[in-house]
Amino acid sequence: MPKIDTELCFPMYACTKEMIKLYTPFLDSLGLTYTQYITMTVLWEKKQAKVKELGEVLYLNSATLTPLLKKLESKGLLTRNRMKSDERNVLVQITQAGEDLEARASGISEIVLRQLGLEENEVKVLFILSHKILNKLVTEKEDGESDSELGF
Repeated sequence: MPKIDTELCFPMYACTKEMIKLYTPFLDSLGLTYTQYITMTVLWEKKQAKVKELGEVLYLNSATLTPLLKKLESKGLLTRNRMKSDERNVLVQITQAGEDLEARASGISEIVLRQLGLEENEVKVLFILSHKILNKLVTEKEDGESDSELGF
Protein backbone atom coordinates (compact mmCIF):
# COMPACT_ATOMS: atom_id res chain seq x y z
CA MET A 1 0.00 0.00 0.00
CA PRO A 2 1.35 3.43 -0.87
CA LYS A 3 2.00 5.82 1.97
CA ILE A 4 1.07 9.50 1.70
CA ASP A 5 4.70 10.62 2.10
CA THR A 6 5.71 8.55 -0.95
CA GLU A 7 2.98 9.88 -3.24
CA LEU A 8 4.48 12.58 -5.49
CA CYS A 9 1.01 13.91 -6.26
CA PHE A 10 0.35 14.75 -2.61
CA PRO A 11 2.99 17.47 -2.05
CA MET A 12 2.13 18.91 -5.47
CA TYR A 13 -1.57 19.01 -4.55
CA ALA A 14 -0.87 20.46 -1.09
CA CYS A 15 1.52 23.09 -2.50
CA THR A 16 -1.04 24.19 -5.08
CA LYS A 17 -3.72 24.49 -2.41
CA GLU A 18 -1.42 26.50 -0.13
CA MET A 19 -0.18 28.72 -2.98
CA ILE A 20 -3.76 29.63 -3.83
CA LYS A 21 -4.28 30.50 -0.14
CA LEU A 22 -1.37 32.97 -0.42
CA TYR A 23 -3.03 34.63 -3.41
CA THR A 24 -6.50 34.75 -1.85
CA PRO A 25 -6.25 37.95 0.26
CA PHE A 26 -4.91 39.90 -2.72
CA LEU A 27 -7.50 38.47 -5.09
CA ASP A 28 -10.33 39.07 -2.61
CA SER A 29 -9.48 42.78 -2.73
CA LEU A 30 -9.85 42.61 -6.54
CA GLY A 31 -13.08 40.61 -6.35
CA LEU A 32 -11.52 37.66 -8.19
CA THR A 33 -11.10 33.96 -7.55
CA TYR A 34 -7.77 32.37 -8.43
CA THR A 35 -9.20 30.85 -11.63
CA GLN A 36 -10.65 34.21 -12.64
CA TYR A 37 -7.26 35.81 -11.93
CA ILE A 38 -5.33 33.44 -14.19
CA THR A 39 -7.94 33.97 -16.90
CA MET A 40 -7.55 37.73 -16.60
CA THR A 41 -3.76 37.31 -16.63
CA VAL A 42 -4.01 35.72 -20.08
CA LEU A 43 -6.30 38.51 -21.27
CA TRP A 44 -4.03 41.23 -19.85
CA GLU A 45 -1.32 39.79 -22.08
CA LYS A 46 -3.30 38.85 -25.21
CA LYS A 47 -6.24 41.32 -24.99
CA GLN A 48 -8.45 38.79 -26.77
CA ALA A 49 -8.64 35.06 -27.36
CA LYS A 50 -11.05 32.40 -28.49
CA VAL A 51 -12.64 30.41 -25.66
CA LYS A 52 -10.94 27.27 -26.97
CA GLU A 53 -7.53 28.99 -26.85
CA LEU A 54 -8.14 30.15 -23.27
CA GLY A 55 -9.05 26.60 -22.30
CA GLU A 56 -5.84 25.26 -23.82
CA VAL A 57 -3.61 27.84 -22.14
CA LEU A 58 -5.29 27.45 -18.74
CA TYR A 59 -5.90 23.67 -18.93
CA LEU A 60 -9.60 24.24 -18.33
CA ASN A 61 -12.47 22.54 -20.11
CA SER A 62 -15.43 24.48 -21.46
CA ALA A 63 -17.69 23.28 -18.62
CA THR A 64 -15.41 25.11 -16.18
CA LEU A 65 -14.47 28.02 -18.42
CA THR A 66 -17.92 29.06 -19.65
CA PRO A 67 -19.44 29.93 -16.24
CA LEU A 68 -16.16 31.58 -15.22
CA LEU A 69 -16.26 33.80 -18.32
CA LYS A 70 -19.94 34.61 -17.74
CA LYS A 71 -19.07 35.77 -14.22
CA LEU A 72 -16.19 37.94 -15.45
CA GLU A 73 -18.47 39.37 -18.15
CA SER A 74 -21.11 40.20 -15.53
CA LYS A 75 -18.40 42.14 -13.66
CA GLY A 76 -17.71 44.11 -16.84
CA LEU A 77 -14.14 42.81 -17.20
CA LEU A 78 -14.58 41.15 -20.59
CA THR A 79 -16.99 40.59 -23.44
CA ARG A 80 -17.86 37.39 -25.26
CA ASN A 81 -19.08 37.42 -28.84
CA ARG A 82 -19.57 34.76 -31.47
CA MET A 83 -17.16 35.26 -34.33
CA LYS A 84 -18.83 36.31 -37.57
CA SER A 85 -16.38 34.24 -39.62
CA ASP A 86 -17.21 31.07 -37.66
CA GLU A 87 -20.11 31.23 -35.21
CA ARG A 88 -18.91 28.06 -33.46
CA ASN A 89 -16.09 30.14 -32.00
CA VAL A 90 -16.56 32.67 -29.22
CA LEU A 91 -14.10 35.53 -28.99
CA VAL A 92 -13.33 36.86 -25.51
CA GLN A 93 -12.06 40.45 -25.33
CA ILE A 94 -10.88 42.42 -22.33
CA THR A 95 -12.81 45.63 -21.56
CA GLN A 96 -11.44 48.92 -20.28
CA ALA A 97 -12.52 47.91 -16.76
CA GLY A 98 -10.57 44.68 -17.22
CA GLU A 99 -7.55 46.65 -18.39
CA ASP A 100 -7.87 49.00 -15.40
CA LEU A 101 -7.87 46.03 -13.03
CA GLU A 102 -4.41 45.01 -14.25
CA ALA A 103 -2.78 47.98 -12.50
CA ARG A 104 -4.37 46.94 -9.20
CA ALA A 105 -3.23 43.32 -9.72
CA SER A 106 0.32 44.15 -10.68
CA GLY A 107 2.89 42.89 -8.22
CA ILE A 108 0.75 40.15 -6.66
CA SER A 109 2.86 37.31 -8.07
CA GLU A 110 6.08 38.95 -6.91
CA ILE A 111 4.73 39.38 -3.37
CA VAL A 112 3.62 35.74 -3.22
CA LEU A 113 6.96 34.58 -4.60
CA ARG A 114 8.83 36.53 -1.89
CA GLN A 115 6.63 34.89 0.75
CA LEU A 116 7.93 31.49 -0.37
CA GLY A 117 11.49 32.42 0.56
CA LEU A 118 13.02 30.58 -2.40
CA GLU A 119 16.24 31.59 -4.10
CA GLU A 120 15.98 32.70 -7.73
CA ASN A 121 17.65 29.51 -8.99
CA GLU A 122 15.24 27.39 -6.93
CA VAL A 123 12.28 29.18 -8.50
CA LYS A 124 13.71 28.54 -11.98
CA VAL A 125 14.20 24.83 -11.25
CA LEU A 126 10.72 24.53 -9.79
CA PHE A 127 9.24 26.30 -12.80
CA ILE A 128 11.14 24.09 -15.27
CA LEU A 129 10.22 20.85 -13.48
CA SER A 130 6.56 21.85 -13.09
CA HIS A 131 6.25 22.60 -16.79
CA LYS A 132 8.14 19.43 -17.71
CA ILE A 133 5.69 17.34 -15.66
CA LEU A 134 2.67 19.22 -17.02
CA ASN A 135 3.81 18.87 -20.62
CA LYS A 136 4.45 15.15 -20.15
CA LEU A 137 1.03 14.60 -18.59
CA VAL A 138 -0.79 16.60 -21.25
CA THR A 139 1.14 14.96 -24.10
CA GLU A 140 0.38 11.48 -22.78
CA LYS A 141 -3.28 12.37 -22.30
CA GLU A 142 -3.52 13.66 -25.88
CA ASP A 143 -1.67 10.65 -27.29
CA GLY A 144 -3.59 8.15 -25.17
CA GLU A 145 -0.29 6.71 -23.90
CA SER A 146 0.26 5.09 -20.55
CA ASP A 147 3.54 3.95 -19.05
CA SER A 148 1.80 2.32 -16.10
CA GLU A 149 3.71 -0.66 -14.75
CA LEU A 150 0.50 -1.92 -13.18
CA GLY A 151 -1.26 -2.14 -16.53
CA PHE A 152 -4.11 0.22 -15.68
